[in-house]
Amino acid sequence: MRGLAKACWAESLKACRSKILWITILVFSFIAVMMGMLVFIANHPDLVGNSVVLSAKASMIGNADWPSYFELLYQVAAMIGLIGFGFVISWVFGREYADRTLKDLLALPVSRFVIVLSKFIVITIWSVLLSLILFFLALVTGLAVNIPGWSGEIALHAFFIFVSTSMLTLLLCTPIAFFASYGRGYLLPMGFIILIIIITQFVIVAIPGIAPYIPWAIPALYCGAAGPSGPFIEAASYIILFFTSILGIIITLAWWRFADAR
Repeated sequence: MRGLAKACWAESLKACRSKILWITILVFSFIAVMMGMLVFIANHPDLVGNSVVLSAKASMIGNADWPSYFELLYQVAAMIGLIGFGFVISWVFGREYADRTLKDLLALPVSRFVIVLSKFIVITIWSVLLSLILFFLALVTGLAVNIPGWSGEIALHAFFIFVSTSMLTLLLCTPIAFFASYGRGYLLPMGFIILIIIITQFVIVAIPGIAPYIPWAIPALYCGAAGPSGPFIEAASYIILFFTSILGIIITLAWWRFADAR
């Protein structure tokens, strides 16, 4: 596709030269380390003394072993992943409006389809990088604090579930690109993310029967983050998820196709 490689290179330069890339890496790294520390505190409650907050946080770990640790990691991938990936998409698309570079970008001899596609490619690479940093740094932290119950087989299975959950979450972030473009900045897409999180949590808790048909609830159901009593996902759930992802790309492309009409 003509100009795609150059467009991807330009988008990657924008990301690498911005502080946002390194901020997101630091945030995901911090989350990974804090997860390990919570398990360590759960195994050594005497270290926190009378701290009610830390004790309550550590109690969420369950048995404080590797299986419980990985389950917490799945929850982070499903919940924090949506926020993190959504923030990345909001920045990549919204910055063109916030920095007033959209007109210059559209004036380039590159099709708008290529521009949008290159942004999605860079977002995917960026999000995969964040996911891998989160998993492997969480793994290193868990080994460093000597979490009991280690098994290479468990770790390999957990890696597969984690990657699958992260990718399902990433696929559901494509509509955020439309809201960043339509809202011409960062406020509307971040508001959309918050609204989706609230609706998803409400559905899983209050109306679990329809949760398999709510796209943003599917990653949590897939990895078991919704709890052992959560409903099972069906083949239709994956169809709905992929349809939502494709729809997000289509409406974003449509908006950029007519972006200079306003």
